[in-house]
Amino acid sequence: MQDSTTLKEKLEKAKRAQKVWSKEDLKTRINWIPVYKKLLLDNVDELAGILSAEMGKPVSQAVGEIKGATGRLDFFYENSEKYLEEEIIMESDSHIEKIVRDPLGVVVNISAWNFPYNIGFNVFVPAVVAGNAVLYKPSEITPLTGEKMIALMHEAGVPEDLVITVQGAGDVGSKLLDLDIDGLFFTGSYGTGKAIHKQLSGRMIPCQLELGGKDPVYVSADNSDLDSVAEDLVEGKFWNNGQSCCAVERIYVHHSHYEELVKLFTEKTKSLIIGDPKDDSTFLGPLARPEAVNLLQAQTQDALSKGATLECGGSSPSQFKGAYFKPTVLSNVNHSMSVMMDESFGPIIGIQSVSSDEEAVKLMLDTEFGLSSAVFSDSYESAESILEEMNSGTVYWNCCDRVSPNTPWSGRNHSGIGSTLSYMGIRAFTQPKSYQIKL
Repeated sequence: MQDSTTLKEKLEKAKRAQKVWSKEDLKTRINWIPVYKKLLLDNVDELAGILSAEMGKPVSQAVGEIKGATGRLDFFYENSEKYLEEEIIMESDSHIEKIVRDPLGVVVNISAWNFPYNIGFNVFVPAVVAGNAVLYKPSEITPLTGEKMIALMHEAGVPEDLVITVQGAGDVGSKLLDLDIDGLFFTGSYGTGKAIHKQLSGRMIPCQLELGGKDPVYVSADNSDLDSVAEDLVEGKFWNNGQSCCAVERIYVHHSHYEELVKLFTEKTKSLIIGDPKDDSTFLGPLARPEAVNLLQAQTQDALSKGATLECGGSSPSQFKGAYFKPTVLSNVNHSMSVMMDESFGPIIGIQSVSSDEEAVKLMLDTEFGLSSAVFSDSYESAESILEEMNSGTVYWNCCDRVSPNTPWSGRNHSGIGSTLSYMGIRAFTQPKSYQIKL
């Protein structure tokens, strides 16, 4: 537990370190990244084992997360200098106008447990490169993972007082917000994000929130390879046990393909192996939060009571102890059901038939969230007008549940405020200063 005195001491250490670090040249603030990448890869098996033990992710997927996350390190290493260096906007015989990007100062990063490497790298890596110090609070579900990530940063050359780990639950996060900090970057649920936004109201500091989603997919009439579509959707739904903010959360299918798509999707779902996360063949381990099982059971019962059909799953497997839940597929669903309206964040999906593209668009937009939306079709032309209608930070054509460091990751409405990744996610940790110079 972190008391207020301890937190203030950590803040003061971070402030002193930040003043020194911000005066380092940009190359110095970047050159630790390849060393960090090598340390992560050299220790990947140990790190993956810790992550799997903490939140139930199969070890094979944990290895995949860590290795995949190093691509973000490559992006920041290769692009930060270009987007942080000063810009000459206008130069004449009498005047120079330029923009310099100053760091924010000391920022707080309250991070998430579902993809701690990906989500953590999105924040503390560009923050440090831009000249900031970070008070990093990993999720209380993955505290050891958080400790190891930051310890390896220090080993790679980042000063110990520049990035400081703060452990604890929500009450510690709330105490962090009361400190004299210069920015807040949070990843988690809408409910917690709303509370953070309220707590910081009136404080003139950046408050960036990466929150949840209820991400829709539409399978249009313009599809000739439904088997491939079903394969992509099953992975987009059930990877990481559906515990992803951009996982597929609801599927709409043109009525001409509905029965076949439900059949193919259900067959592939039934083939997924649920079991011990240490087993390389396991696709679905236990859920990270035991209370999630009750939510999934409630969504299943709510849907069935309102006329849905249970294609598979719907309960916890009897052969395993712990927070396991069978991958669950519900058909004949509608928007009166919680499974189609409320975030599930687990291995459950509803599949609804629609009569037209117009109906699909109407239903896809019927949400308080706005993280990502996807359309599957043979031609981009048939999907483009639908994607243009989507009020979400990311749209996909013939793919889903995908995040790239090259493009901004942002949400709309209850899915958040601000952007990580891309050049926007680098500059998010700076404040511009304009120079007007008379010669």
